[in-house]
Amino acid sequence: MKLTVLVDNNTLIDHYFLAEPGVSYHIEIDDMKILFDTGYSDVFIKNAAKMGIDLLDIDTVVLSHAHLDHTWGLQHLIQAYAERGFENRPARRPALIAHPSVFDRRFIPGMGDIGCLVSEETARRYFDLQLTRQPRWLHPDLVFLGEIERENDFEASYPIGRIHHDEAEADDYLLDDSSLAYTSSQGLVIVAGCAHAGICNTVNQAMRVCDDHRLADIIGGFHLLEPTKLQLQKTVENMRKWHPNNLHACHCTDFESRVALSRVADLQEVGVGLELIYES
Repeated sequence: MKLTVLVDNNTLIDHYFLAEPGVSYHIEIDDMKILFDTGYSDVFIKNAAKMGIDLLDIDTVVLSHAHLDHTWGLQHLIQAYAERGFENRPARRPALIAHPSVFDRRFIPGMGDIGCLVSEETARRYFDLQLTRQPRWLHPDLVFLGEIERENDFEASYPIGRIHHDEAEADDYLLDDSSLAYTSSQGLVIVAGCAHAGICNTVNQAMRVCDDHRLADIIGGFHLLEPTKLQLQKTVENMRKWHPNNLHACHCTDFESRVALSRVADLQEVGVGLELIYES
């Protein structure tokens, strides 16, 4: 599997791409091409073009969760598909895989919308929607983990804003948050967006779904932004126990948390332009 970082908070030194606080990865596995998240703007499209990656030739779009820094690029991708239609040029109709609540309205009172701006109705016109709470295998070695079980007492303990669903409003605990897991020859590779469900909960779910307790790498946000002392301590303890070959903690992982993780794992730099290869 080849993973290319299209959007991250940072760019790699001497890689002249654009960065923004968001996530978007291009994944190639055998003949499959997958777009994981779309960042905040059209930056992922601009960076992909400079890298020679055609985002109108992808098989699947995966949305890790609804937040703006992962889905607001979706309307720009739809615009590109629509323009291809105006020109009477063929375009693919990818699958779009996400949790069923990904199109529900998310907002912070007094601030406004922080969720996906594309409606489910509009998305259905351009994608083959496959909305699921259950794990979904995209390839014999790659799985969408579905709704992550919240099994520990130190992660996913507070809401972020509100969610509007079926005419009702409630605190939003980001139940739509999910990740990908790849079964490499060295163990599991977790591809996370923000890991609002908790990075430890996410790893545990991946190990159950894939029946593999080896951890090769995690790339993505660990949702460790000013975490509680308990959350950071327990996360570090788990990483020490799992002993991953590498960690690519980025996006919503603050400096103090990355320093703590670096004491128990080989923490690597992440930025736009990074390419990672994992052997099956």
